[in-house]
Amino acid sequence: MTRLQYTFAWLLLACVPLCHAADRIVVIGHANVRKIDLTTVQRIFMGKTIEVDGVRVRPANGTPNLVARQRFLSQYLQTDEDQYVAYWTVRRYVGKGTPPHEVKQTAEMIEFVSKTPGAIGYVDEADVLPGMNVVLRK
Repeated sequence: MTRLQYTFAWLLLACVPLCHAADRIVVIGHANVRKIDLTTVQRIFMGKTIEVDGVRVRPANGTPNLVARQRFLSQYLQTDEDQYVAYWTVRRYVGKGTPPHEVKQTAEMIEFVSKTPGAIGYVDEADVLPGMNVVLRK
């Protein structure tokens, strides 16, 4: 193996963890939200849990066109966009609540979660900022 081939192979392997991290979604919460488990996250985003340890939670979703939303639905809720929208259409129709607040971009998600007591949302792991409250990393 030549030195150039070796260098290229090393750079390629070094990128693998970074590429994987960009695909990973983490759940973030306001400072007053403690660490939670997967079942609790699922129940929150499906409108079945509105309070955790005495704190009223306010879930935030990305808009349907955000890639992070598609990853979140797949990785955390084991569903897709069509099924999720249909689920909330029925729940709203029968008076069982409203879907989570929607934000248009990652920066808006981070701002909403950091400034809204009880807020919970999600971002790509690569977008996690120092001091951010990660409540679940799957």
